[in-house]
Amino acid sequence: MDSEVLVALSLSMVGGLSTSLGALLVIMTKAPNLKMLGLLQGFAAGLMLSISFFDLAHNAINSIGFLKGNIWFFGGVIFFAIISNFIPEPSLAPTIDMKNKKKKVDDGGKDLMKKHRRQVLFSGIITAVGISLHNFPEGMAVFLGSLKGLRVGLNLALAIALHNIPEGVAVALPVYFATQSKWQAFKLATVSGLAEPLGVIIVAYLFPSSLDPEILEGLLGAVGGVMAFLTLHEMLPLAFDYAGQKQAVKAVFFGMAFMSASLYFLEISLPKDLSL
Repeated sequence: MDSEVLVALSLSMVGGLSTSLGALLVIMTKAPNLKMLGLLQGFAAGLMLSISFFDLAHNAINSIGFLKGNIWFFGGVIFFAIISNFIPEPSLAPTIDMKNKKKKVDDGGKDLMKKHRRQVLFSGIITAVGISLHNFPEGMAVFLGSLKGLRVGLNLALAIALHNIPEGVAVALPVYFATQSKWQAFKLATVSGLAEPLGVIIVAYLFPSSLDPEILEGLLGAVGGVMAFLTLHEMLPLAFDYAGQKQAVKAVFFGMAFMSASLYFLEISLPKDLSL
């Protein structure tokens, strides 16, 4: 393996494994109640929407044009809208007969909490997949930046590391709540960060000889569409149910503002001829 690839891999590991730091912040605290979970789910939804619209879709439109970028984006939306029909989802509230004894009501409450946990776990897995797909081009950027010099690659890796900490929180939190397992929460957040060194390996050995840049940008735009659909279809209703619409919407916009600021500081750390 070339020394340039090894350097880029090391730098991308710094950025990628910072999601593990975000997971540590979660598992070192007590699991939140449902209202706090709803607020944090709204925050995570804001992160995902910001990545989808202001990063992936925006870059696709700038790179391949407004029409092609939108075709790829909405192609991703339609694709996952079809796929979601085959994904079983737990209902939010079980039917409880009001004439039942108190014991049966208590059992129904336990069943409701189990369904809450299944739904939250599903949301955490969705977030992990979305963050992984977002981290993939960041690994590419670290590789291309490191080719311009160690200082550029190191600065970029550190910027991405700071940028990825809240993403680790967004992945680990719902998994920790749903499973009550610190290890499962830490593991899933860490795996989502490992998409960055994977991006280095892919771009080092497939780009540009075997990977059409236009197709790559289009695919990333489609990923943005998938993330937007998953966020609006799965995560946002969960935040509304647990935290209430008004509070959840505030959390969403706070998450969007936070991620937008993070993307801005990440962008200005890049050389002018290199972008995510």
